[in-house]
Amino acid sequence: MDLTIHRGAKEIGGSCVELKSKQARIIVDLGMPLFNELNDPFGSNMVEGKDIPELMQSHVLPNVRGLYVGEGKSVDAILISHPHQDHYGLLRYINPEIPVFMTSGTKALIDVSDIFIPTKANLHNLNIFKMWQTLKILDMKITPYLVDHSAFDATALFINGEGKKIFYSGDFRGHGRKKILFNNMLDHPITDIDYMLLEGSMLGRADTLYQDESAVENKMADMFRDKNNIGFVFCSSQNIDRIVSVYRASKRSGQTFVIDLYTAFILHSLRDISNKLPQYSWQDVRVVYFPYHAECLANSGHRQFLFDCLRHKIEKEDIVNKKQNMVMIAKDSRDFRRLFSHIGDFKGIQAIYSMWDGYLERSTLPNLLEVKGVKLEKVHTSGHAVEDDLKKLVSAFKPRHVIPIHTFQPQSYVSLFPNVRVLKDGEVLVL
Repeated sequence: MDLTIHRGAKEIGGSCVELKSKQARIIVDLGMPLFNELNDPFGSNMVEGKDIPELMQSHVLPNVRGLYVGEGKSVDAILISHPHQDHYGLLRYINPEIPVFMTSGTKALIDVSDIFIPTKANLHNLNIFKMWQTLKILDMKITPYLVDHSAFDATALFINGEGKKIFYSGDFRGHGRKKILFNNMLDHPITDIDYMLLEGSMLGRADTLYQDESAVENKMADMFRDKNNIGFVFCSSQNIDRIVSVYRASKRSGQTFVIDLYTAFILHSLRDISNKLPQYSWQDVRVVYFPYHAECLANSGHRQFLFDCLRHKIEKEDIVNKKQNMVMIAKDSRDFRRLFSHIGDFKGIQAIYSMWDGYLERSTLPNLLEVKGVKLEKVHTSGHAVEDDLKKLVSAFKPRHVIPIHTFQPQSYVSLFPNVRVLKDGEVLVL
């Protein structure tokens, strides 16, 4: 069997791995890059208006022949580990005859993203796989394992073919709301692994600010109890663990939890997969309507959802008038800035930043808040495994070889784990 990391051997984002056996050829993840060749942030708008040859020449699309529209199909399947764009964001370019496999939660979140963002996945030939149930693709067997990650329904993949056993960690952690999954892996490891492709997003970065999601929730609950103005929490609406943490902290401190239509629709789309997620119809939840979100939902055939939410809608004036009892999920957008400008009295506003610092480096949000005397406090824990958890996983599984992926620090693996094999992007490793 041949293994090729087309992208991800020396960077975070844009993951793409190929496994080729005597009978089957599969791709694991096909992600949008997070950075360009100059290490500047890569925006999805950078692919717009460009054809496949252009994108391959600029190394945005991995050089995988037989994968894309307009060429003969020679890939048997694509497996997507989780619904982050750096793992699925290039699916729009694939040959529609190639079957794509993912979980129901991943599909739901990709479908939501297709409604609200210009860069569409345009899923075709979609197949849903179930956790811990083995999928057979010709002479390969693939078993997905649910993992703890900031993405909902994220999976690691155990791949077995031609007598070789490969474990693809995907993105994971051991300190989220589903950390029991990580502990179960340590207690009941997959044995006799030949190659472990191990993510290392946190290597070379500072330790996570807060130990786990519970610590994030507790800190926010304490802050909300002491506030006398509105609380804004800047976080991703697709980080479901974090949304739950903010909701629980709001509830514990007697606050009304305010979400926008985008967040409400995400939670609504996942309601059949998990009935524990807060919903727009819950008594202590209110929905603020922003024009862009409403337009996206209306144009995509979801007018009924807009009508259903009306009974739980909160007007911007009510948010301002009752601000001392409000906690709102926020994004640094034009809609937020308009709302923020109408607050009036800025004294005592709590602004919490609950995402990766990298998103903040090129943002003017801190300046906007500072002008009004509002301090932006960071309350966050990473969606990725810290070094100690990587060591625990390798120690439990005891793979014969560890291969770095999804990391800017591939060489650091050599001092952390035994039998490390550092690959280059595009290098073919015969297993």
